[in-house]
Amino acid sequence: MAIPQSFIQELLSRVDIVEVVGRYVQLKKGGSNLMGLCPFHGEKSPSFSVSPTKQFFHCFGCGKHGNAVGFLMEHTGIGFVEAVKDLAQQTGLQVPQEDLSPQERARAAEQRQQQATLNDLLDKVAASYYQQLCQTKRAQDYLKGRGLSGQIAKAFGLGYAPEGWRFLSTVLPDYQSAQLVEAGLVIASEETPAGAGEEARPAKRYDRFRDRIMFPIRNVKGECIGFGGRVLDQGEPKYLNSPETPVFNKGHELYGLFEARSAIRQAGYCLVTEGYMDVVALAQLGFAQAVATLGTACTADHLRLLFRFTDAVVFSFDGDNAGRRAARKALEAALPWASDTRSIKFLFLPPEHDPDSFIRAHGPDAFAQSIKQAMPLSRFLQEAAASDCDLETAEGRARMAAQAQPLWHSMPDGALKRQLLGEFADAVGLDARELDRIWSATEQRDRSRGLPGRKARADSGASPESQAPRRSQRHEPQSDHDYEPGGDPFLRERSERRGPAGDGSSRRPPARRSGARGLLGRTDRVARLVLATPEAWDWLSADDQQLLAHEPAPHGPLFAWLETQWHEHGPQPWAALREALRDQPFEALALELNAGGLALQRPEDEEEPGSNGVALPSPADLRRELGELMRRLHIDELKQRETELIARVGQDPQALERYRELQALRKSLEAGN
Repeated sequence: MAIPQSFIQELLSRVDIVEVVGRYVQLKKGGSNLMGLCPFHGEKSPSFSVSPTKQFFHCFGCGKHGNAVGFLMEHTGIGFVEAVKDLAQQTGLQVPQEDLSPQERARAAEQRQQQATLNDLLDKVAASYYQQLCQTKRAQDYLKGRGLSGQIAKAFGLGYAPEGWRFLSTVLPDYQSAQLVEAGLVIASEETPAGAGEEARPAKRYDRFRDRIMFPIRNVKGECIGFGGRVLDQGEPKYLNSPETPVFNKGHELYGLFEARSAIRQAGYCLVTEGYMDVVALAQLGFAQAVATLGTACTADHLRLLFRFTDAVVFSFDGDNAGRRAARKALEAALPWASDTRSIKFLFLPPEHDPDSFIRAHGPDAFAQSIKQAMPLSRFLQEAAASDCDLETAEGRARMAAQAQPLWHSMPDGALKRQLLGEFADAVGLDARELDRIWSATEQRDRSRGLPGRKARADSGASPESQAPRRSQRHEPQSDHDYEPGGDPFLRERSERRGPAGDGSSRRPPARRSGARGLLGRTDRVARLVLATPEAWDWLSADDQQLLAHEPAPHGPLFAWLETQWHEHGPQPWAALREALRDQPFEALALELNAGGLALQRPEDEEEPGSNGVALPSPADLRRELGELMRRLHIDELKQRETELIARVGQDPQALERYRELQALRKSLEAGN
């Protein structure tokens, strides 16, 4: 792959070598440069110099020197192209290839220009919201009531979106511009033609954010890519995010990371919190190394991004049930990154406190001490595996072994993983080699039955080095704990299949149903199972959940709603769900699907010997069936995306490469790997 020299120069002009080196070397000010211990040879006194003005590093001890690309190559052992790609990803640049056709280069340039235009538009709107905050006493009083100063509001660019439907028409020259919809700032309804007995309704435009405190979301370059808005008084949704756009992907971005970069390096760790307000409040109280996910569960992509800045991450959650469930999702995302050289911890605050209130009640020193004493990943992993297990009984210990297996297999090989095998073995009363042998036999049995084994499922869904990052879901959060699954490596395929303005529509054909024969499609069967089995939603991976949430209406909205219910309330019996379903647009579907309980009929193309669709299956049978249904749904989804990518090969230079990656993943799933 040949990379134009002009691109290398542009990349180096955007990258800050202090930031790149600072991820690996502790730097301190030494005159006009920064000094640290050389990572390339052992030394006790610093001789490694980094020049922020020349964007150059040099070691006076061993003589190594170079720019940001050279440092990555020397320090990580990767090749030139990989180093360039790594830096380009951090800066949001697309690496060009000299062998592209003029048309392909022109399209790539057009895409970069589109992104720059949207960034400029969002920056301008952010400035307008900030000016409104300065002029609106009600909004200022709200922030003061939360203990925030004008200085911290300015540092994070906080603003206020006024009441009224079309404020942005007063600050932007062309309110009818399609770019306002594309940037997620404006919602546009389509014109409705006249029908029988009905008059035509004209298209309407209105601001997405109204009467909300605005939190600009910036990428690592400091460009505004979207907004989060919080209502000042009562109202739903309490928090509202920008939709997915060409510059904003919730599963890839972290709120406050741009502002926290230096503090993360100085503190030596990053604190991941649950919301925007936590980040801003912590920064004011002396903990500027905090970031937050954007209304989503923590994803593998979030961890990938964080570990570029630090090798230590502390997740902070409320101590209530919702916080524990969010922590469990973070654990699943973090396990593939739990190498021997990284530190991942979980801090659980008392249920009555968030980080802000805890510090105000007990002081910053007490909070810092709580961070030091946070639960290590190894201990939380064992706690998660032992959930609902009576370890005083053989049955409880066997259940723990079964629950630990997929979690343990998600981890990369190393000393930590080997130690945990021994600790799991001790907990369940087995020898480590015996436990490993049992897990291997279970894996083999699943494969022989045509099911993806536990290890295969963990590897295919979680490996950060070799597998596709997670795709992102697009329903708006309905509460503080409305988490979503995270992002996608192939970026926009899914958004291009959706309707305008993030309306949740999709061109994907609905799941096949055959009511005349009493047969259900796979999506219907998944919905029926999770409605009738309170714990079933937790059996699904983040990939599974986001795939279901992208199903066409009414299935997709039903699954998105079920995820919200699970995060807020945990497993609920059908009676509780039935009450919560009232007046929901998918109520009729849910009632229809759950009318027959768990007598799940199989669609015409699936048969299983010995199943008559009448006997009530055991939880283990249900879990296996749910896993097989999701495997087939993922395969169908990958086939569809492959077809779309092949059709785009002539227009998109990256489509063929993405097609091959998807094809390899699909074949692996079809083989049960």
